[in-house]
Amino acid sequence: MRVQICAVGRMRAGPERMLVDDYLTRFDRTGRALGLGPAKLFEVEDKKGGGMAAEATLLEKAAPSGAFICVMDERGKTTTSPEFADLLGKWRDTGRQDLAFVIGGADGIAQNVRSRADFSLSLGKMVWPHMLARVMLCEQLYRAASILANSPYHRA
Repeated sequence: MRVQICAVGRMRAGPERMLVDDYLTRFDRTGRALGLGPAKLFEVEDKKGGGMAAEATLLEKAAPSGAFICVMDERGKTTTSPEFADLLGKWRDTGRQDLAFVIGGADGIAQNVRSRADFSLSLGKMVWPHMLARVMLCEQLYRAASILANSPYHRA
C-alpha cells in the first residue's frame, strides 16, 4: 500500500525537512517487506489566498483516487503507537492500494474534507505546527512499520 502525505505549505531545507526525509526513507526500507510504501510527501500551496476552501481543493487533488483518507485533526482519535501500527496493518489489509494522510495549513482542514475522510487521527490534545506534525507523522509511520516487523526500535 502506497502512502502519501498531502500537506499544505512547502517545507524549506532545514532540520524538519531532514527528519521527514530520514523517517520516510526508514519507513520505505522497513515497510517494503510488509506491503507498505513507498511513502511520499506531496505539498500543496494556495498561491491565490483562497483560504481553507482553496486548500481543500488542492488537498483533494493531491490524494490519489480511491485512496483511504486519514485526516490529521486535533479532534480525531488519539492512539498509542502499537494501536496506530494495528490500524496501519488493517488499512493495508483492506486491499486499497493507496493511503493518504492529509495535513491542513495554519487554519486546519476544511469541514468538507474532514467529513469525507475515512478516519481522523490526532497526535494528541495539543495543537502542533503543521511542519512539526509532518515530522511526528513520519516518525510514527516508521515506528508502526517497525512494530509490525517486530523490530526493536519501539521499546514500550
